This record gives sequence, C-alpha cells and structure tokens, in this order.
Amino acid sequence: MGFFSKIKSGLAKTRNALKENINSVINSFTKIDEELFEELEEILVLSDIGCATAEEICNILREKVKKEGIKDPNVIKKLMNTVISEMIDGDASLKISTKPSIILVIGVNGVGKTTSIGKIAARLKNEGKSVMLGAADTFRAAAIDQLAVWAERAGVPMVKGVEGTDPASVVFDTIASAKAKGTDVIICDTAGRLHNKKNLMDELAKIYRIIDRELPNADKETLLVLDATTGQNAVNQAREFKNVAPISGIVLTKLDGTARGGVVLAIKNELQIPVKFIGVGEGIDDLQPFDAGEFANGIIDMEEQ
Repeated sequence: MGFFSKIKSGLAKTRNALKENINSVINSFTKIDEELFEELEEILVLSDIGCATAEEICNILREKVKKEGIKDPNVIKKLMNTVISEMIDGDASLKISTKPSIILVIGVNGVGKTTSIGKIAARLKNEGKSVMLGAADTFRAAAIDQLAVWAERAGVPMVKGVEGTDPASVVFDTIASAKAKGTDVIICDTAGRLHNKKNLMDELAKIYRIIDRELPNADKETLLVLDATTGQNAVNQAREFKNVAPISGIVLTKLDGTARGGVVLAIKNELQIPVKFIGVGEGIDDLQPFDAGEFANGIIDMEEQ
C-alpha cells in the first residue's frame, strides 16, 4: 500500500464521519449564509478539531466566500480542503543533519511511545542511517524490555541500564557509545510522568545538560507521542508537556483506530507544534512522515467533488 493509500485508509473513520455530516449540511442549503457556517463549525468541533480552530476555519471560509463571490454551497468542501491544508502546512521534517544527531521521545504510558521509537529507528535505518537507541525510561522495567524488542525488530543496537538507574546516566552512556561507533542518530526513550511535573522537569533538565555538554553542536529533536483516540485530551497533554519540555514535534499514534483525526489541526493551530509522524497501522512501516496536503485530502474526500 502506497503512502497516500495508507494515510487515506488510516483516516477513513475521521473522513467518513466528516463527509457524512458535511454533505448532509451542504445538501440542506441552497445558498451560503451564516446558518451554514454555524452548522459547519459545530461539525468541526465534534470532530475534535477544537472550538478555537473550528471557529478560525469557518472565519477563513467566510472571507474566501465573500472575496471570491462564491454562491454555491457545494464549493465549500473544496475550500475547506484548501483551508485545512494551509493551516497545517509547514516543515515537518526531522532536523538530524549532524553526526550524531539526537532525538528525545517523551509521552505518557500507553500512547505508543516505545512502538513509535522502534518504527522511527527502522525508518531511519532503511534510509541508510545508523541508529542507536537509549533506554532512559528507567522507572519501568517493562519499558526497557519493550524497547529491547523493538530494537531487535528494527535491527539497531540499544544501550540500557537496570530499572531505577538515573535516566541521564543512560543518555550519557548512549551518547558515548554512539560517538565511539560513529552512529548517525541517537534515539532516547524518556519517562513521561505528568503527575509530578517538577520531577519530570528536573529529569529532563538534567538530560538536556548532559546532551549540551556531550553534543554541544548536535541537532536535537524532542518528540512528544500522543494517542489520537483520546481526542482533545491529547491536545491538553501536549499543552502540559509544552510547559516542561522544548517540544519540536508530535508523533500522533493510532489514527487508524479513531474518528478523531481532526486533533492534528488543533495541535498545530493552537499550540504551534508541527506533527512530524502519524501512525496509520500496526506494521513497522505504518508510522508515516506527516504531509499536510495528503492529510487534508485524507480528511476531506476530494474524489466526490
């Protein structure tokens, strides 16, 4: 299955829910008026796009309709695709040009953090880069064991400590090993315990000090993994993590299992954090780099214009 096919398949639940509701609204109007926009805004809110973003989309639609003198409600869907694509557009690539570069991955338990790390590692390896994993989520033995499984699947080495080891020390050991072996990209799993933000902040600060000291000129990414099925709760999590970490990108998992794909818009528009990967399946190659145009087409079905 090709890239767009996977995106379209993964967003099927979101698209079908939106399409049915949008078509129902548009077909019930013979002209474009304020009532039409109000009903569209309600549909977008219910699709987990969020109140602020839904309102902004409809305001942009109003301006475009007025400016272009559009009278036919059926044109709204094409306009909406354009607005959504422009809203989430931007550079979603990983900044990993230095050797080594380092990626820290954070997120609460159960969102697919370990799985995402394994899939990113496999993708980078397939692109010809050497990758090393660091198991710095040391507060759960299961996290270390799970990452070891994914390291084996991806065919990349992993550095680990025992349960309860200082996470920063594991990051230090991983960096030292990667330097010695000439590794291109280091990916470190880190804890994501939001129930005590001070502990998390202190732990991450210590890790960043190690990285800044050992890799002062390296490209650094901090990726937050979120579960798309939690909808607006994912946006709230992102907002909380943004307060304690310099998040450079989002990995949004489980999009294939939910009708809440609209959460991508809320994250990008309200928090100004780019979505860099989306999970559209269980396979090792089903974590796809984010593409705004393909995503917009996957949400608003353009084949039925």
